[in-house]
Amino acid sequence: MLANLLLAWLLMAFSGARKNRLDLSVGIALGSASQIALFVAPVLVLLSYFLGPSPMDLCFWPGAVVMMLIASLTASLVTSHGRSAWFVGVLVLMVYLVFAMTLYLLPPRP
Repeated sequence: MLANLLLAWLLMAFSGARKNRLDLSVGIALGSASQIALFVAPVLVLLSYFLGPSPMDLCFWPGAVVMMLIASLTASLVTSHGRSAWFVGVLVLMVYLVFAMTLYLLPPRP
């Protein structure tokens, strides 16, 4: 059920982009990301008490919190103008590449 909901959001965002409605597609994509973060994570934590081998928690290491802050600021700056260009996409890809290299070279301590 949750996978179908996520797929529906993704298809709505792509259909808005195909119709050249950047504001609609970005609004759907960013809105669905925040809904996923606020709904799915707590549900998975609660389900882990019944289904998982050990319960999960929502304790994040400081690097993850900083990465989420940077990702949120980047998304805000990219979508604030309502227009896009190829170098804006490269900016977002580079931010996530830096995150991936950081997590590869400096993994969080258990």
